[in-house]
Amino acid sequence: MFVSKRIFLTKGVGKHKEKLASFEMALRDADIAHFNLVRVSSIFPPQCKLIPKRDGRSYLHPGEVVFCVLSENSSNEPHRLLAASIGLAIPSDPKTYGFLSEHHSFGQKEDHAAEYAEDLAASMLATILGVDFDPDDSYNEKKELWKISNKIYKTMNVTQSAIGDKDGLWTTVIAGAILLP
Repeated sequence: MFVSKRIFLTKGVGKHKEKLASFEMALRDADIAHFNLVRVSSIFPPQCKLIPKRDGRSYLHPGEVVFCVLSENSSNEPHRLLAASIGLAIPSDPKTYGFLSEHHSFGQKEDHAAEYAEDLAASMLATILGVDFDPDDSYNEKKELWKISNKIYKTMNVTQSAIGDKDGLWTTVIAGAILLP
């Protein structure tokens, strides 16, 4: 049984005339291109530790199969705003699992995409922890309620945005959570 003990967050952007190559360039920018990535759903495992990217990279070797939660977005439309974001919500009780969320959008500024992804992860965690909230409240109102409940330890995000290449090259943005043994 594989349950991640550590996780790190990363992001990147790439541009190229070919869509696949722009994705590869984004992976390189995020420093995860030399792994065989396997996408998984969005659970932050119990007892898992969030670590810095440079520390996490030291556990990995080129060609290794690596599990990740990955958000990506691409466009070859000149001047198109695009974003990819991973939200993270960690419960106060380390024996409880948390949530990661993937969000990708067009026309959304980076800070808005970041807040949306973080809100989504926190909302999913709040529902399993029994924290009542109004989903229509602003993220700041919900965040204050969750802080008062003491059931959510931390929320955060990693977000990458870019503006589509002016000459129509493919532009790809990625945000990822890399799960480690």
